[in-house]
Amino acid sequence: MGKEEKEEKKIIIDEDWKKEAQKEKEVLAEKEEAGKEKKGRREPLPKGNFAALMSMLVTQALFAMGALKLEGQEREPDLEMARYHIDMLETLAEKTKGNLSNEEKKVLENTLYEVRMAYVKMTEEAGGKKGPETKS
Repeated sequence: MGKEEKEEKKIIIDEDWKKEAQKEKEVLAEKEEAGKEKKGRREPLPKGNFAALMSMLVTQALFAMGALKLEGQEREPDLEMARYHIDMLETLAEKTKGNLSNEEKKVLENTLYEVRMAYVKMTEEAGGKKGPETKS
C-alpha cells in the first residue's frame, strides 16, 4: 500500500449519526435520573384495616420464631418475642369480641390457632424453653 492509498482512506463521520447518538444519550440520562427519583419515593401505603393488623402481628410472631428470615441473616429464634406477638393477637381477639364480621372472626380464630401451633412446635424443637404462659 502506497502513501496515496492511505490518504484516500478517510473516515467519514455522518453528522446525523452524531446527533442521534447525542439524543439517545440524553434520553438515557433522563430515564436514569427519573429512576433515581422513583427510588427515593415509595408507593402510597394501603388503607389500614383489620386484616392488615392481624397480618402484621402474625408476621412479627413468625419472624421472632425464625419461621421467616431475612436474606443472608441467621439468628436464633426469640420465643419470648414470638409469645408477645401471639399475646397481642389474643388481646385483639378479646377486645374485638362481638365487633367482627363472621369472616373476620373465623380468620382471626384460624390464624391464632395456626400461629399457636407453630409456637408449640418451635418450643418443642428448642428443648421446651417456653415463654410466658398463654392467656387462653
